Amino acid sequence: MLPISPSPTPPRRPEIHGHRGCRGLRPENTLPAFLHALTLGVDVLELDVVISADHQVVVSHEPWLSARLGTGPHGEHIDPCQERTYNIFQLPYATVRRCVVGAQALANFPEQLLIPSYRPLLSEVLQATETACQQLGRAPVRYAVELKSDPAGDEVFHPKPSPFVELVAAELLAAGVQSRTTLLSFDLRILQAARAHSANLALCLLNETAVPASTLFEQLGFVPDTYGPEFDLLSFEKLQALANGYPGLRIVPWTVNTPSELALAIKWGVAGITTDYPNLLQTLLEKEIF
Repeated sequence: MLPISPSPTPPRRPEIHGHRGCRGLRPENTLPAFLHALTLGVDVLELDVVISADHQVVVSHEPWLSARLGTGPHGEHIDPCQERTYNIFQLPYATVRRCVVGAQALANFPEQLLIPSYRPLLSEVLQATETACQQLGRAPVRYAVELKSDPAGDEVFHPKPSPFVELVAAELLAAGVQSRTTLLSFDLRILQAARAHSANLALCLLNETAVPASTLFEQLGFVPDTYGPEFDLLSFEKLQALANGYPGLRIVPWTVNTPSELALAIKWGVAGITTDYPNLLQTLLEKEIF
C-alpha cells in the first residue's frame, strides 16, 4: 500500500483525463474508446497525433503501424522488428485507414473489449465527440492533444515542429475547439513552436526523466500552463515545491491506473489525473467530498 501524505488543505476534485480515450477498456486512440470515455464522464480526452504522407492529422500513438495493435494495410501480421518500416509519415491516409486495430487481445489490458477499428483522423474524432456530448446532454469535453515528435524523427517520422503545430492547430480551429484544447509534448521544440504560432494555445510539457521541472522550464524559455510528469516521478514534497515556485501551474500526472495510486493522486490535490481506467477514478471521486 502506498503511503498517503497529508494535505494541509482539502484537495480539489481533479479532472479525469481519459488516456488515449480509455485504453484499459477499449482499443486505444479509436472512436470506440473516445465515445465510451464520454459516457464515463471524463473531463478531458487525451490523444496522440501523427502526420500521414498526404498531411492528414492521424490519431495514433506511434508514427508507424504498431505490431502490438493490429495489422498492415493488406491484413498482414506486422513483425515487431519491422514495424517502423510501416511509417505513417510515408503512407497516404487511405492506406492507414485500411489497417485494423483493436481486434487482438493485449495482456497488459485484459479488460479491454475487442472492437475491430482503425486509426481515425483528428477531424473525425472531434466531430464525433462534439456530437456525442450534445447527444448525451453533457458539458463539452476538453482535449489534451499530444504531438509525437523528437529531433531524430524530423522529416523521417513527422514534420519539423512549426509545420507540425500548424497542421494540428488548423484542425482545432476548424472544429472550434481550440479554446478547450491543450497541446502536449515531450519535445520542447513543439511547445516553443506552438507558443510562436499563438500565445493563446494552452501548453503542457510532458516529462519522464529525473530532470527537475525548473531546469526544463528554463530550457523551454517559459513556464507552460500545465506540467505532465510520469506519476512515479512525483511526491507530495515535489508537488508542494512546484506549487510554491510556480503558483497557478497545473500538474497532471500520467498514467495512474491502480486504486492506491489514484487515491494518492487525489489526496495530493493535483489538477488532473491521466488514467487508462477513468471508470476507477470516477468511482473513487464519487466517494470523496469536494
